[in-house]
Amino acid sequence: MGSSEDEKLIQMVTDFIESEGSPTPTSPKPQKNPTQTHNFHFTGEAKNLKKLIVLKLIRDGFEASLCRTFWFATFGRPSVFKFRGDYEYVDVMMKDMSHGGEAVRLIVDMDFRSQFELARPTSTYSDLLTSLPSIFVGTEEKLVSILSLLCSAAKQSLRERGLHMPPWRKANYMQSKWLSHNCKKITFTNNL
Repeated sequence: MGSSEDEKLIQMVTDFIESEGSPTPTSPKPQKNPTQTHNFHFTGEAKNLKKLIVLKLIRDGFEASLCRTFWFATFGRPSVFKFRGDYEYVDVMMKDMSHGGEAVRLIVDMDFRSQFELARPTSTYSDLLTSLPSIFVGTEEKLVSILSLLCSAAKQSLRERGLHMPPWRKANYMQSKWLSHNCKKITFTNNL
């Protein structure tokens, strides 16, 4: 997939978020009606934002869906602690014209950077984290490369701080967020 298609999709998602006045990951959206008694949490706002982006992409002719992944992980030796992880992002299928029109899967995550935050990071890790886009749009291959780099850098950062690498920061766990085989694709047919 050419980078121009990725850039167009990134710009489309960014423009949509900005035009809707949607919240950024660090600032909740203010309520439109001050007399409204229902107080929404950012988690609900983010879920609605993902749905709106899927609907916008569908309206613009993309094959898009909300993808909810889940996976099971065991921690400790012996593996006595079992944990079910889950995550949600936008999944887009596009035709790659540079490779004969074959289908390419793109992952769109509006809160990408925050998934890699560490307690007490080194300055090197902080710089690397700052260089990540807050909105990720890319192929599985691009994501795997980033995950490999970030998980390795996180391990180094934690080691330099005298901390152990928690299991939920390891590459195989992080990959499960976006690349789990247990993915429920939710499509929406309503128009915006």
